[in-house]
Amino acid sequence: MQILRNKINAVYFLAGLGILVGLGMLFYVYDQFKLKNIDSNSVTQIFFADNISKAHQKLINRFNEEFKGEIEAIPINLPFTKFSTNERKELLARSLRSKSDRIDVFAVDLIWVPRFARWGEPLGMYIPVNKRSRIMENALESCYVNHQLIAVPFYIDVGMMYYRRDLLETLPDYPHFREKFKNAITWEEFIELHQRLNRPNNPFYMFPAKNYEGLVCSFIELLACQEQSIFAGDSVQLNTPATRKGLQLLVDLVHDYNITPPVVTEFDEMKTYRYALTRDALFFRGWPGFLRHFDAMDTPEMKAKLKELEMAALPYFKGAKPVSVYGGWNLMISKFSTKKNAALEFIRFVMRDESQKLMFEEGGYLPVNQAVYRDSLFLKSNPELNYYRKLLRNGVHRPYVVDYTKISDIISYYVQLAIKKDISVSQALTQATEVINSKEVLIR
Repeated sequence: MQILRNKINAVYFLAGLGILVGLGMLFYVYDQFKLKNIDSNSVTQIFFADNISKAHQKLINRFNEEFKGEIEAIPINLPFTKFSTNERKELLARSLRSKSDRIDVFAVDLIWVPRFARWGEPLGMYIPVNKRSRIMENALESCYVNHQLIAVPFYIDVGMMYYRRDLLETLPDYPHFREKFKNAITWEEFIELHQRLNRPNNPFYMFPAKNYEGLVCSFIELLACQEQSIFAGDSVQLNTPATRKGLQLLVDLVHDYNITPPVVTEFDEMKTYRYALTRDALFFRGWPGFLRHFDAMDTPEMKAKLKELEMAALPYFKGAKPVSVYGGWNLMISKFSTKKNAALEFIRFVMRDESQKLMFEEGGYLPVNQAVYRDSLFLKSNPELNYYRKLLRNGVHRPYVVDYTKISDIISYYVQLAIKKDISVSQALTQATEVINSKEVLIR
């Protein structure tokens, strides 16, 4: 146990060094923007930190055009290709902890909101209830801390599965399975299908099992479909029948059923996507924005494979219920910003229906405004939104606690050890519970 704890501490130390370097890069980028020859007396500059995709940039350009001569939003790009989710979290936390006014608006993973609440400007008095009522409840609920609105949803996400139509439509009962996939197939049926197909040269199911948050999403989904939580009162209890059943399945997918190759323990989402397409996997776990975000190898073969992908719900245990974990990002205004009024204008602009539509059409980011899902013309042009909304109805949030990211780091570490068969399922869950409930992690 002590050796494992030392390993965890060493990982945190090395990550900290990397974060310090990254923070310096962040401040360097900001200082370069400050050197721009802009008359600060007439134009208020606000700095917006996020992963700036093409969709983000187009949204920013529209805002700057509308508020030309008054406000200019300047992006601070923290791309997923350079910073992991955890590194982004620490970069922002260190900047805000120093009470820096260098960032005005910043995006946070919806599970970070409780941790960042201390550095965020309360928004309740600026965004009235009638404006909030336009937002999907499952997105808005992640924006409250102690009944106080501290963030607004930017976009929402939900776990799902993709499958290769061209590799499955030769089945005589493919139409039956197609409906099953859309509505959610049980794990038991899923395993039977693998045995029936008998395609040893193709991975059957891929999911990211690297030591990171994506693995925890799969683990949480297996508990949530059994209507179980990782909490027992104020403490974490992982070694329960439901958690053992869930983790044992992840282990068995790799080592017993041979449904998933062992190499998944090295993969995050992007590596999972690439491997699944290259090796002609039949199924793989992902998120709605995959088809628009994924930078596939620019070859006719890869483009053809992308066109053969169909969307599906994630499997669930027989006798349980289909669920998918929510993802998504929220926007916050720094309490240390000296330009809060301008930052609020940017937030209000992002909340418009047209802004939400732009983000979906350009980047596949799921809208949070209910009106967008009722717009018949928009739905006609983007029919996949109807299916995404169906998946959202079965969504579940991850535990909403201040120290969730610390808890998640420990869970992913031990869950991955079990999948690699370095330790048993019972050992992984027992040791994770002990470390989480020790003084190393404080649950508030």
